[in-house]
Amino acid sequence: MGDERVKEAALEMIGLFQVLPRLVVFDLDYTLWPFYCECRSKKEMPLLYPHTKGILSALKHKGIDVAIASRSPTPDIAKNFLTKLGIQPMFVAQEIFSSYTHKTEHFQRIQWRTRIPFTSMLFFDDEDRNIQTVQNMGVTSILVNNGVNLGALQEGLTKFSQKSAASGKDKLK
Repeated sequence: MGDERVKEAALEMIGLFQVLPRLVVFDLDYTLWPFYCECRSKKEMPLLYPHTKGILSALKHKGIDVAIASRSPTPDIAKNFLTKLGIQPMFVAQEIFSSYTHKTEHFQRIQWRTRIPFTSMLFFDDEDRNIQTVQNMGVTSILVNNGVNLGALQEGLTKFSQKSAASGKDKLK
């Protein structure tokens, strides 16, 4: 499925939900692309997972901001790859730095920069420890096994919508 077909499918899927996140945050390694940056050279031409570009384009098209939270020890290589792939300008925040905090510091910086509450964010990552930690901050978080794809997007939007509906009911009581 090409980028445009993925974008069309993602747009159709996004259109099915009444409540959407204001910001979708992605890890890089094994979430947007199938490798660790620190194992690569800046000279290489990286590849994204097949659905990545279409999903990013659909989110932007719908006015949903996107950001990066990566614990990469080689942020220079990561940023170089984002530029080579032509997707760096899509992200409203890029927190790419080595950390032992399981991304809490990344999300605090993203929240400070965007002023978007954690409860209005959706996050995709391939590491369960990051998912658990960020989820405890109030961010809807989805574990991906083979990168972000349309199935993961649907799971994330569904979980976000259900969580939002549940918190809305709590506020009415």
